[in-house]
Amino acid sequence: MEEEKQKNTTEKAITVFLIIGLIFAIFNQFQLLSLKSGNRLPTGMTIAEASIVPAGIPSVYGAELEIRYDDISPNDQKLADKTIDVLANYDRTLTLSGENLERYIDIASQISCEYCCGAQSIIIRREDVQDMDKKIEAAIASGQITKEQAERYRKNAGDAACGCAHSYAMRGLAKYLITEHGSEFTNDEILEEMAKWKSLFFPGQMTAKAQALNERGITFSYANLGSNTYRGIEKGASAGSNMVGGC
Repeated sequence: MEEEKQKNTTEKAITVFLIIGLIFAIFNQFQLLSLKSGNRLPTGMTIAEASIVPAGIPSVYGAELEIRYDDISPNDQKLADKTIDVLANYDRTLTLSGENLERYIDIASQISCEYCCGAQSIIIRREDVQDMDKKIEAAIASGQITKEQAERYRKNAGDAACGCAHSYAMRGLAKYLITEHGSEFTNDEILEEMAKWKSLFFPGQMTAKAQALNERGITFSYANLGSNTYRGIEKGASAGSNMVGGC
């Protein structure tokens, strides 16, 4: 009996050691893959957060603009701000018209910078213009403002609706891709790229959202993660606030 008990104890100990060894092996493999790919886990970022953020050079436009997804990191806020400004500059300098403008409105209306501000989108949407026009006309009719005064309150679809640096960057990226690579990217693909950068800007919040999507059986895509389709689905979940880049 004593020998049998000792044998069982030994087998249990071996099993425990094997489980511990397996855990370490998985962890080391993850670290090794990270080192091989050149993507070190940023300081203060969990493995879960790192799993939803893109890495490397963006296809087509990354080399042109000399930017990498990896430039947006909590380890180097100065580089993050510099990269954000590269994208944001295209929002300041590019003016769209005609079909390009209509396409831009279709795309940018679908995404917001809700972790910085409460705007429904990073741009004024067509429905926003309609709502504002109704309010302006009502104010004119009631004598609160004149027709001349009303003009200062009118907005156009496609105008900026959020002044956050992240919004400038996402708008700038959309304008650049439509202008320079409009035939190479579909509207959905441009939205995906915008959402990838958004996941880099807000890794904690976007990780909580990704987990909420997974719990509800919703297919993961950057469009689902970053667009307004499932905005607020992560409410009530524990989320980090490690925003990268100034707001």
